[in-house]
Amino acid sequence: MEIHSATLDLIDRHVPTCVAIEGVFTGRNARTALLLGHARGVLVLAAALRGLPIHEYAPREVKKRVVGTGAAGKEQVGFMVKQHLRLATAPKPADAADGCAIALCHLIAQLPASMGSGVVS
Repeated sequence: MEIHSATLDLIDRHVPTCVAIEGVFTGRNARTALLLGHARGVLVLAAALRGLPIHEYAPREVKKRVVGTGAAGKEQVGFMVKQHLRLATAPKPADAADGCAIALCHLIAQLPASMGSGVVS
């Protein structure tokens, strides 16, 4: 309930036009994967309740678009998020950098084909 309420508050405060979310992935730890799936479902429900389109991106696609390789590690993702957003340091914790990377991935995906679909600066 806390995640749902906080998500609705954020949506109402920032008035986004869509939501980008990482697609389902299989984790090594079944319990962690299940808990993440629950939280993800709550986020999707909140976005749907506000009528926002939801765009899903596979983890490898996020890395490919933001870093240039789908096999990038968390450190590389953080570094490229820092570069793209011209930040002094990468967002912390690494999950914050991942969230920024998903948003960047969506922005890059929306670029016209004539501008390319790879890493942008």
